Amino acid sequence: MKTGLWIARRFSFARKRFRIINVISAISLAGIVIGVSTLLVVMSVLNGFQKLARDLFITIDSPAQLVPLKGRSFAVSDSLLNSIRAVEGVGSAERFAEGEAIMATRDKSELVIIKGLSDKAHRRLVSQTHAANPFFSGETIAVGELLAYRTDLYAFSQVKIFSPELISFGLESLSQPYMMPVLTIPEATVSSLFSLQKIFDDRYVLTSERFAQRVLLLGNGLCSGVDIRAGEGVSNETFIRSLRSWLARSPVKTNCRIRSLDEKYSSVFAVMKLEKWVSFGVLMLIILVASLSLTGALAMTAIDKQRELFYLRCLGLEKPQFMAIFIIQGAMTGVIGTAAGACIAWSICTLQELFGIVKLPSRSAFIIDAYPVSMQLNDFIAVAILAILLCIAVSLYPARKAAMIATSHSLDLKTN
Repeated sequence: MKTGLWIARRFSFARKRFRIINVISAISLAGIVIGVSTLLVVMSVLNGFQKLARDLFITIDSPAQLVPLKGRSFAVSDSLLNSIRAVEGVGSAERFAEGEAIMATRDKSELVIIKGLSDKAHRRLVSQTHAANPFFSGETIAVGELLAYRTDLYAFSQVKIFSPELISFGLESLSQPYMMPVLTIPEATVSSLFSLQKIFDDRYVLTSERFAQRVLLLGNGLCSGVDIRAGEGVSNETFIRSLRSWLARSPVKTNCRIRSLDEKYSSVFAVMKLEKWVSFGVLMLIILVASLSLTGALAMTAIDKQRELFYLRCLGLEKPQFMAIFIIQGAMTGVIGTAAGACIAWSICTLQELFGIVKLPSRSAFIIDAYPVSMQLNDFIAVAILAILLCIAVSLYPARKAAMIATSHSLDLKTN
């Protein structure tokens, strides 16, 4: 292997008789560098958009939730909350009440999602969004801007908001009059409008946990789940793994489950992941084309080095060793091109992350000014391995060709 590596290095960097070989080799190397760097930059930008979407989602939702396996509510005791907070990697755990409700104004009505937050979760939301005032207080509500626009709502508007189950209770009360007290329709005042993320702005109504329990007809002590957030510096994968490990040992494992943010919004994140890997497949074609040009460069090198191959045959090298020389030569080109491309991509992404050099085309339409980037080690490793393997694969044909030339018995051809 050391002999093959030394000879491959000599064949790669020693001066060749045909300049066209140098040109084709340079084109192959440049193609691999450009392909790898472009692919990694695009994947990092798509990762950045995915991270941005995740950060927007966790303003109201949390990275993980403890929710019931069946039904829409369950009892969460203080001891259960303390048990969750004691799990390694957990930063906070707060109850929430969430469900569908009908919001009716004077002229319009909408099916909305109402979410009731605890006092601590509300304070965190105000701090995280840098809001000047609380979103709601007592039995007031905060409405998403898109939802407010459709229903002609503004601050201090009066609305009626109730659970769809109230309608079925109304029908039952026709035969069971004792249920009439339950049929009170809650009224609320719009305290504020918010703009956080399109999904929330379009359908969500925020309020206190107690008022949401009243609207959703949840009994005292019942809630929809527990919002669980990771501690500072804890990765999402480690955080979810710790929670699921805790649940497997907990008595509530029979009636609860851990739901991650990716599971709750699976359709959104699935599309973003599909977009990322489709881009990966398309941009790999650049590396494939560069690798195919490497095949021509290696084949021409084998023809150019006929005399040297014959001398090596005289020194005792066999067919597998000749093949190894050209496979190593292709692998060296792949490694150098991949390393250079990865360094260029890392430099571009770092500059973009620090200085936001490339701006978004319409900054007023986005909440950020420049393209976001998020470099992931797994992407760099996957691209590097595939690029190098591709270079090795396309080296097999010229390696076989070189071995045939070296083992040919036509001495005249080799010694000219």
